[in-house]
Amino acid sequence: MAEIENQDEALQNNDLSQDQPQEVAALTEAETPQEEAPQDSKQYNQVDPDQFLKDFNWENYQEGIDALEDKQLAEFEKLVEANFVDTLTDEVVKATVTHMSDRDVIVDINAKSEGVISLNEFRYNPALKVGDMVEVMVDVREDATGQLILSHRKARAVMAWDRVNAAHETGEIVNGFVKCRTKGGMIVDVFGIEAFLPGSQIDVKPIRDYDQYVNKTMEFKVVKINHEFKNVVVSHKALIEADIEEQKKEIISQLEKGQVLEGVVKNITSYGVFMDLGGVDGLVHITDLSWSRISHPSEIVELDEKLNVVILDFDEDKSRIQLGLKQLSKHPWEAVGEGMKVGDRVKGKVAVIADYGAFVEIADGVEGLVHVSEMSWSTHLRSAQDFVTVGQEIDVEILSIDQEERKISLGIKQLTSDPWTDITSKYPVGSKHKGVVRNFTNFGVFLELEEGIDGLIYISDLSWTKKVKHPSEFCAVGDELEVEVLELDVEGRKLSLSHKHTMDNPWDKYEAEFAVGTVHSAKITELVDKGATVDFNEHIVAFVPTRHLEKEDGNKLGKGETAEFKVIEFNKEFRRVVASHMAIYKESEAQIVKSAGKRAKQSSEDESKPTFGDANDTLQKLKDEMENNV
Repeated sequence: MAEIENQDEALQNNDLSQDQPQEVAALTEAETPQEEAPQDSKQYNQVDPDQFLKDFNWENYQEGIDALEDKQLAEFEKLVEANFVDTLTDEVVKATVTHMSDRDVIVDINAKSEGVISLNEFRYNPALKVGDMVEVMVDVREDATGQLILSHRKARAVMAWDRVNAAHETGEIVNGFVKCRTKGGMIVDVFGIEAFLPGSQIDVKPIRDYDQYVNKTMEFKVVKINHEFKNVVVSHKALIEADIEEQKKEIISQLEKGQVLEGVVKNITSYGVFMDLGGVDGLVHITDLSWSRISHPSEIVELDEKLNVVILDFDEDKSRIQLGLKQLSKHPWEAVGEGMKVGDRVKGKVAVIADYGAFVEIADGVEGLVHVSEMSWSTHLRSAQDFVTVGQEIDVEILSIDQEERKISLGIKQLTSDPWTDITSKYPVGSKHKGVVRNFTNFGVFLELEEGIDGLIYISDLSWTKKVKHPSEFCAVGDELEVEVLELDVEGRKLSLSHKHTMDNPWDKYEAEFAVGTVHSAKITELVDKGATVDFNEHIVAFVPTRHLEKEDGNKLGKGETAEFKVIEFNKEFRRVVASHMAIYKESEAQIVKSAGKRAKQSSEDESKPTFGDANDTLQKLKDEMENNV
């Protein structure tokens, strides 16, 4: 064949105008015969091109020995055009495998020479053999050795995109090979193109193990093509949906409320369970799984478990179906009236804790409420969490049963005797006891003497001497205090307590020690609004008005200075002491002022109508007397 190709090339390059017969020069003339071929020309229509090339003497033709008629040449050109491939085009052509080696595959495309394709391009087809038909495209018309180089990969890619586009337009089902997993789905080989199979398009039910599909050949539908980015998306779910659509319509048309169906657990969520009813999905809400309270559906069901469920409701088009599981069993409340009554003591498990109490399950699906006021005999309410915890098993007493409303009231404190029964003998007025601080208010402290017995200490009964603005300044929650019972209200379950009455009132003995007119030495501890405070001892804190801080030289006492102070007011009832430093050195001035005041009063009584001048004279005398004393 290589010899034929070289001879043909020599024929094309030969100058027909130099030393060639007139018959040969006719090869370049008119493209079509100028007259009809003679009768014997029909034999050329029956000549096989390969046989013609084999029998033709090209050497004699090139030497001009054998001439070729125009009609014969035209007939030959028709044969070549009909049987040989034009290797200048980019079209995909069919080729026959004629030979295979360890590296290459030799194919025949009916060209002047056979083509060569790398064996690597057929890795996807390990069963390739001689005689198989494959698609190829011309890659290199002639390499350095004059060999025709073909590409099966290019042809396969072109053909693949054509087939993928056609499958997308017509909805044709295609086969694909699942190569591997990827983020969000799988990679599938379709006609040599890597297509994406989303995880949601693998099956109608959620897939938990993607690896089971790797290295498997499956059927798909091409659902999306992005020509710009050369992306292809396929779906296996679409085929399944099409198969079950008719079955789904038939099932939906037969659905009725109250109908019991068998289903398979398809998916479990925090709010319920999705059931596959045979192509139709329904939801069993978490509240319809069990009469008992559960925290998650997985406590009741498992994936792929078969269950009987009842249809509770559905929308008009029956696309949303509400199912129930607990409705198939007897309601536990139907047995409550038979086996339980008020006053019974039963065991239960704390299911839920709220601010106002705790719900306790005393039977499967039967819960009662223990209000926080029924947890302790104490009138001082606390949080339910102070008494019980979720999951704790406790003993309770049934206080009431409402069969219609399906409500049960329970109590815990009823299991112990009421501590207020003999309160008068245990805590008589005037008795002293110890208790624990449980809570504060702005007006006092709540003290627990024992479980169920609380008393109140008003803020004024905390200390004889200390002025307490808030109870937290005096004590802390959890502190133990000694108290005396001041008042007892049995009906109201109230105890009035006092801490200061457990000790003597220091103001009784201080009444004489710090009487008005007594003088004491002390240090100014703090400057306050309108004056200062001085500590006479650990109990007596006196107040000194600003004007009484004046020293003899006219300056005022400052914080930390020690000086003598005279008590000018002592009030035991209100625990108030007022002192003055100025009164120490201005005692005489005070006496003069006092005397002048008396004389002025006497003068006003002697003269019925005192004049303005008389008043001035009196004031002048008072001024003169004070100056003389200075």
